[in-house]
Amino acid sequence: MTELPGPTEWGEGVGVGPWQGPWPDDPRHDHELLRAGDTRNVVDAYRYWTREAIITDIDGRRHPLHIAIENFGNDANIGAVVRTANAFAVHTVHIVGRRRWNRRGAMVTDRYQRLCHHDNTDELLDFAAAAGLAVVAVDNVPGASRIEDVTLPRDCLLVFGQEGPGITAEAKTGAQATVSIAQFGSTRSLNAAVAAGIAMHAWIRQHADLGRAW
Repeated sequence: MTELPGPTEWGEGVGVGPWQGPWPDDPRHDHELLRAGDTRNVVDAYRYWTREAIITDIDGRRHPLHIAIENFGNDANIGAVVRTANAFAVHTVHIVGRRRWNRRGAMVTDRYQRLCHHDNTDELLDFAAAAGLAVVAVDNVPGASRIEDVTLPRDCLLVFGQEGPGITAEAKTGAQATVSIAQFGSTRSLNAAVAAGIAMHAWIRQHADLGRAW
């Protein structure tokens, strides 16, 4: 495997060139990638693998954590949320509201991440109930518990609102709990994608087997 600097499918970065030596006898490998090199945004363990093989492997590593983000105002943060969810092997990202969203921030990780659309929040809550998921809203509102002080449920659906208005009234009512992230400066709220990353990592610290991390 030779290092190859230069552009990748997601921007400037480092990939690997064509496979050096006899090709590996592994059905997970993509012959075209072995021939031409692999400049995708994937960890080294997945170099030269087919997309299907990568998804299958991640499926065996996914956590019982689901993420939902409400998209009633065409939120530009969804791509970044998807990228972070992929990094933490989140089970599924649920997008509520508008089907269309800007995938640029996902940095191509949406090819490997489970996504599910719901027309409205009530539909999302019905899904969570049927799946046995505890719904936790993440929003900086009065009465919310500090995420730093609570133990998040293992089988969990974290719900995030869109930038600005935050979560909807339906999400607040349907959630078993609402948590906030401690802040100390002048801003009223965190960027939605940043808040999602902090909350996902809080769940990871409490429930993930860190010995399986890359």
